[in-house]
Amino acid sequence: MAVVTCTNFTLPLAVMFVFGLLAVIFKTVKQFTWMVWDALTGGCSVPAPTTVPAPGSGQALPGTVVPTSVNYHFTRQCNYRCGFCFHTAKTSFVLPLETAKKGLTLLAEAGMEKVNFSGGEPFIKDRGRYVGQLVRFCKEELGLPSVSIVSNGSLITEDWFNKYGEWLDILAISCDSFDEETNRRIGRHQTGKDHLRCLRQVRAWCQQYRVAFKINSVVNRYNVDEDMSSDIMELNPIRWKVFQCLLIGGENAGPEALRNAEDMVITDREFDQFVRRHEHVTCLVPESNEKMKDSYLILDEYMRFLDCREGRKEPSRSLLDVGVEGAIQFSGFDEKMFFKRGGKYTWSKADLKLDW
Repeated sequence: MAVVTCTNFTLPLAVMFVFGLLAVIFKTVKQFTWMVWDALTGGCSVPAPTTVPAPGSGQALPGTVVPTSVNYHFTRQCNYRCGFCFHTAKTSFVLPLETAKKGLTLLAEAGMEKVNFSGGEPFIKDRGRYVGQLVRFCKEELGLPSVSIVSNGSLITEDWFNKYGEWLDILAISCDSFDEETNRRIGRHQTGKDHLRCLRQVRAWCQQYRVAFKINSVVNRYNVDEDMSSDIMELNPIRWKVFQCLLIGGENAGPEALRNAEDMVITDREFDQFVRRHEHVTCLVPESNEKMKDSYLILDEYMRFLDCREGRKEPSRSLLDVGVEGAIQFSGFDEKMFFKRGGKYTWSKADLKLDW
């Protein structure tokens, strides 16, 4: 009787076994390494993968979109808890400074003229040094015509203006009411801080250090009947942006959201009434939900463009991975509405000719 041997298969099977064992060992070591890293850093410094699937809709924008004005929400962390916030603290991740500079350089090469740093609260990272260095980089190295920040104003110091104020064109402070109790109900406050006092102090510093001053307000259920005319005219911002409270799924609406703004939403008619009440304020720039939703290029903390066309924030792939053109086509950006709402204006303080 002939004996059949398996000599020809012994080596391949042995190789497969060894590779399989090595893969298990590698995976175990990798998981242990990340556990140790998380323990050392608190889980806040580990870069999440920037490559993610394209938006669920899969609908790219036709043609090439120029990122003329970009809103870079580089952090989600904030010391306030505004009920309508639509960029909530789902993560504490912030890109390393040099990586953020690389992404901003790519945007400038693609045609960016204005960058607006937002959050979260931009001054919460390294007590404002992080955003300060980005502001200086965008002006000195990239030569951008306009660099701006949106902040709640509570963490800004005069020392920051001393170090970085000369490179900042516009500082926008968010203020939804000139009644402190209303601000508290909205969540725009921190224990031990007076929001309106901070607002007025920052206004004075902007004047002193020659930074154009702007105010942003969100009209919601708590302030819809307020008349802010006299206070706005007293503070005399270059622009008073008035937004209608907007719901974004996963951010301030829905079961997985960290906020619930559904009770704060107002109707289009109520928003129009608020606007008409303040139409004599010459710096007023109203933006309804229709104008606002798709007319901003929003970049998240991983430098992914966020598509809000379906009422949620669907991220593109990171421009650090696929370049600006590869990422921006999934941004959902409505360029026509951007220009229609006056998204491009005189935004360099050198051209504003302000009476300092």
